[in-house]
Amino acid sequence: MTTGRYSWVCYAIIVISLVYHPDKAFGHSEVSNSSRSSVSSSGKSTSPQEADGKHDFDFEFGTWKTHLTRLLHPLTGSTTWVEYEGKTVVRKLWNGRANLVELDVDGPKGHIEALSLRLYNPQSHQWSLNFANRNDGALSQPTIGEFKSGRGEFFDQETLNSRAIFVRFTITDITPDSCRFEQAFSDDGGKTWETNWIATDTRMTNDSSSAATALPSQPDGQTDFNFELGTWKIHLKRLEHPLTGSNSWVEFDGDSVTRSVLNGRAELEEFETDSPGGGHIEGLTLRLYNPQSREWSLYWANSRKGTLEPPQIGQFKSGRGEFYAQDTLNGKPIFVRFLWTETTTNSPHFEQSFSEDGGKTWEVNWITDQTQIKEKADRAH
Repeated sequence: MTTGRYSWVCYAIIVISLVYHPDKAFGHSEVSNSSRSSVSSSGKSTSPQEADGKHDFDFEFGTWKTHLTRLLHPLTGSTTWVEYEGKTVVRKLWNGRANLVELDVDGPKGHIEALSLRLYNPQSHQWSLNFANRNDGALSQPTIGEFKSGRGEFFDQETLNSRAIFVRFTITDITPDSCRFEQAFSDDGGKTWETNWIATDTRMTNDSSSAATALPSQPDGQTDFNFELGTWKIHLKRLEHPLTGSNSWVEFDGDSVTRSVLNGRAELEEFETDSPGGGHIEGLTLRLYNPQSREWSLYWANSRKGTLEPPQIGQFKSGRGEFYAQDTLNGKPIFVRFLWTETTTNSPHFEQSFSEDGGKTWEVNWITDQTQIKEKADRAH
């Protein structure tokens, strides 16, 4: 963790929690088997509801008044704290298996505007909390953990001032109308902890999960994905077994919804599709804009893994969006390319391709065509 990120990551509660997300295209073919029961350490079978914690964050859905105190210069002996007041909105996604949190507070030291993505891993029964602020356009390293006896604890290892530290994020005092969040750092391997961030939320009676109005001043490139806002009918084709010579494609049909978040500096897309053969894809993409580089980072999560894939990074030029990442497939390094075209029409076109020769040649393995099914006036929801 860098000192710049310190002032933002603390409110990791502001995280989009996802439980269901398809892999990058080649992972979508695998369908989770939610009907299987788990076995406890005692050997007794338990139902999925008893075994998992996918509803642990249900208490937080809604709109909250937030009082925040932050320690300046943590792990330096500082005793100077600053206070902020504002609002937090927590959005329910995928029937509670995911959630998105947006924080907007002000204080003597300025303005904090950030979001967080929470992802539930159905295999480990743990949550990963992924944080982003409006300036970076990228998600932080996730803090991972779970709830026990009404207390949530989440940990990761990062750096502060070039030194390795542990980070602990706790959620306590949970009631229907209030909750408390703390972040602490340790530079002695967890023997001692210094709290540097305390947030107390009180539920607002006039509950509304609508985001704040988009700011009128928008940097170049920030509106590039506005064509995606709204509700769409989706037809997609996925190549089975990419980079193996396969020419077998599977088709899916479904719907997607894309909404603006973080005052227009990010977008969240949810989609769900089915194939005639019984395949099911339920996914989520978070797009974050970096005003410094004027590039977008596209984060994808799938329903089976509950973790984020490496981001695709790129930008639009002349109405064509190109985004790239390096990943692995079957143990081999590959390049991944996303292409967006026909973005000025009511039927945008998306393709994903893989390359195993350093980008000299590309094999398309995922094609999506969309048709808008709602008017622009219905988009912001």
